[in-house]
Amino acid sequence: MKRIDAVFRRLKKQGEKALIPFITAGDPDLETTKALALEMAKRGADLLELGIPFSDPLADGPTIQAASNRALKKGVHLQEVLELAGQLRRETEIPLILMGYYNPILQYGLEHTAQEAKRLGVDGFIIPDLPLEEAGPWRQVAIAAGLAPICLAAPTSGAERIKKAGRLTRGFLYYVSVTGITGARQALPADLVAALQEVRALVPCPLAVGFGISTPEQVQGLAPYVDGIVVGSAIVSRVARLTGPELIKEVGEFIAALKAPLRGK
Repeated sequence: MKRIDAVFRRLKKQGEKALIPFITAGDPDLETTKALALEMAKRGADLLELGIPFSDPLADGPTIQAASNRALKKGVHLQEVLELAGQLRRETEIPLILMGYYNPILQYGLEHTAQEAKRLGVDGFIIPDLPLEEAGPWRQVAIAAGLAPICLAAPTSGAERIKKAGRLTRGFLYYVSVTGITGARQALPADLVAALQEVRALVPCPLAVGFGISTPEQVQGLAPYVDGIVVGSAIVSRVARLTGPELIKEVGEFIAALKAPLRGK
């Protein structure tokens, strides 16, 4: 949690905004995920989301669903993702956030998950299918371990729920830009900027926006209204399409292009 807070403080002081890329751990394999993560950290990523493969990822569109299935076929589950985080922590100080569904975490054990994650250098968790009303037991063990339980808000949340999420979240509040599932989009909702301005007025914590963001131009347009921007499917689609050094090179260049409009002027 402290690493996340420190990054947002540093970026604010520098007049920058955070780039938060997402990749599915184990797609196409753990070795490639590690290489991608380290390359993204070098090329401008400020925080990194590692997706925990799951058989029924309700919030994810076809691109990330397919990535999750590919990783599951390689035998990558929560334990392997935690071990990967430990390997990355030995080579980079970038904040590591695990994003996954509640059932694998519940099966692994809430306290066991939190303690192992902390030991291996994880900084926070995003659990999209865990409602605020049911998150108490997880929040308790996560915060006790020094992990950030990162809450989500959506266009359908309403002001009171957004304020509650802003109070309960740690690290930052993740605002979902669209109703529906993940996936790169050519155009974002016309009212997204107005929605972000409303959310910004409701919460004091850092605010990040994700879902559907896929180009440097979209990043540039949203940067003035948030503290961080999450990009996932546009990266995962490259992982599905490319291999080897070509994959690492293209993803690195894409990260650099996405980060450019977020740098202080």
